[in-house]
Amino acid sequence: MQRFFRNRENAGRVLGEALQLYAGRSDLLVLALPRGGLPVGLEVARRLKAPLDLMAVRKLGVPGEEELAMGAIAVGGERVLNAVVVRALGLSSEVIEAATERAAAELRHREQLYRGDRPRPQWRDRCVILVDDGLATGSTMFAAVRAVRQGAPSSVVVAAPVAPPDTCRQLRREVDDVVCVHAPPMFMAVGQWYEDFPQITDEQVQQLLQIAWDELPGPSAPPDAPEPVSHSRRHAVKPSPAEAE
Repeated sequence: MQRFFRNRENAGRVLGEALQLYAGRSDLLVLALPRGGLPVGLEVARRLKAPLDLMAVRKLGVPGEEELAMGAIAVGGERVLNAVVVRALGLSSEVIEAATERAAAELRHREQLYRGDRPRPQWRDRCVILVDDGLATGSTMFAAVRAVRQGAPSSVVVAAPVAPPDTCRQLRREVDDVVCVHAPPMFMAVGQWYEDFPQITDEQVQQLLQIAWDELPGPSAPPDAPEPVSHSRRHAVKPSPAEAE
């Protein structure tokens, strides 16, 4: 089976090239979903010369089968449920609420761990690009999108190296633009499209964020922002002839 990317860093460089339409915008802010989105997001932000920060999101695992997601929750309390999973397993509202409370507590803990005393960036009137290392069902990204919308950005862009076509189609209804390098019709898991796809540790997330905060421009208040991207630009970018190095 063909592997599209060597690792997350390579995927981030390729994705950054696909996002060059946004390079140089003074109102740009890249938000990466932990943990796997951070290495990708750092390379994207470098190529766009944009600030990078964290968008804390956590999967809601089914009790006893934590790897099976019944939804996701984002910082600020925005929650997205997978209705298919909830119905198929007959999950009660009590089970869902208990899982949400546990996930919310863990989300607060991890954001404190990653961010420390550093305040969250403000994205009012900004063009926000949400980045992950890939999308499967998209539940965590949907939660992130809805949380970001609460902050009144000028536009929201979802960017990922790889995702199934159906997930891209669903996200296009929620955001101003979707940029996906590869959208293979036969999709089982994000990791299948990478040659090297290790788990990212909390320590690596902290290190990557510190690199971003030290190296990249800070998210100062944007001046007069360009017009938001037209909804007609919603698309999935096809692979370029050669991957960016």
